[in-house]
Amino acid sequence: MDTAITLKTYQGSCHCGRVRFEIRTELSRVSECNCSICRRKGYLHHMVTPDRFRLIQGEADLATYQFGTKRALHHFCRHCGVAAFYRPRANPANYMVNARCLDGVDLNSVERVTFDGQSWELRPDAPYTGIWKPS
Repeated sequence: MDTAITLKTYQGSCHCGRVRFEIRTELSRVSECNCSICRRKGYLHHMVTPDRFRLIQGEADLATYQFGTKRALHHFCRHCGVAAFYRPRANPANYMVNARCLDGVDLNSVERVTFDGQSWELRPDAPYTGIWKPS
């Protein structure tokens, strides 16, 4: 049985195109989170490691929003407001890409998994991020 992963290069951008990036990944699955920010943004998450992410242009056009623990870096284009990627608090070394911002991707062909981010702090497997957790 061949279980080799096939990496493909995808390009993506914000709405106005000032921020452009590319990723190398196997895009077979995305997650949809119900936390306070993701449900409002309609974010479809796909995580990639730094060696599989490249910002092509627009670093100066990015602004960053932080809240709660301030570990996550929620980047967005300061011109059009679109959040194409961010650095997640659970694993800030990686990039979480908004699959809705990838060019030419049929999101109906990608497995969509729900994630209960609203209750994330209460999960026993959630990494401690400085917020009190009940025992």
